[in-house]
Amino acid sequence: MELQAFLITFREALEALLIVGIITSYLKRVHHPEYVKHVWLGASLAIVASLGMALVFQVVLDGFATMGSQNYMKAGIMLVSGVLLTQMVFWMAEQSKEVSGKLQGKYSQFITTGNIVGMVVHAFLVVLREGVETVFFFAAITGGDIGKAMQTWGSFAGILLAAVVTYFFFKGSMRIQLKTFFKITGVFIVLIAAGLFVQGFSILQDMHVIGSVAPQLYDLTWFMPEHPVDEEHYIRDHGQQPIISAQIGIFLKALFGYSSTPSLEEFLLYWGYFLVLYLLLRSRGEQNRVQPEGKTPEQTAQTKEVEA
Repeated sequence: MELQAFLITFREALEALLIVGIITSYLKRVHHPEYVKHVWLGASLAIVASLGMALVFQVVLDGFATMGSQNYMKAGIMLVSGVLLTQMVFWMAEQSKEVSGKLQGKYSQFITTGNIVGMVVHAFLVVLREGVETVFFFAAITGGDIGKAMQTWGSFAGILLAAVVTYFFFKGSMRIQLKTFFKITGVFIVLIAAGLFVQGFSILQDMHVIGSVAPQLYDLTWFMPEHPVDEEHYIRDHGQQPIISAQIGIFLKALFGYSSTPSLEEFLLYWGYFLVLYLLLRSRGEQNRVQPEGKTPEQTAQTKEVEA
């Protein structure tokens, strides 16, 4: 869970900080640093609102647990979080090159019209989006205990690393493109999303909400059990240790949805997810290469500035 929390907070905090950094850098470059404080005000209010959202969401989750619907809640959160994580990958693949130009155009209008409220609200919404997604993902990886994820070393380390990366990026000390950052973290996000889909689906199968043609496609308990209890049973029945400890198995299950005894449907869902995602991303990439002429010269220049 700690590594999941780290990857999620790093990704979400990095997006928020980079967007705020692009905005504030632009305001300083066009000689309007007096508006920077309004951007940070909106961002700060969004952090407070995100914490409030976490408290409210936790109350709702506890209510589901009290009513005996905890498994339905867990499955629902995992499946929805998988969709949100996948959407995040698509969004960044589409927007990472153009986000700077769009933000600068929007704030140019705010400056022209003197719309301070618009600046605060926009910064608030940008950061709130990342905060709400983080709350939802934390609920998914902990099975409904948001506070548990917030208190891990992973969440603090993710925020700290995102702040350090953002600082060096805008100081010009880091020459790696934003696109590269999002590709690397995107790989791990996709693996987490696939795991959440399978775990949510598995819960529904265990509850007999969804049936199965082959409840156990294969058994890798001899190689790496997915839980210490499975390891104990294997040692009792066979008199020997599995090749890899269940501690590794439970870690991989929490992080990537590993299962030592998956059903046929879990197997197909897991690998089918990667195949469909690959085909969709490849299709979008080909469309972007075929239709680049829709950009204006100004947008092209702004794109190069982001990639620099």
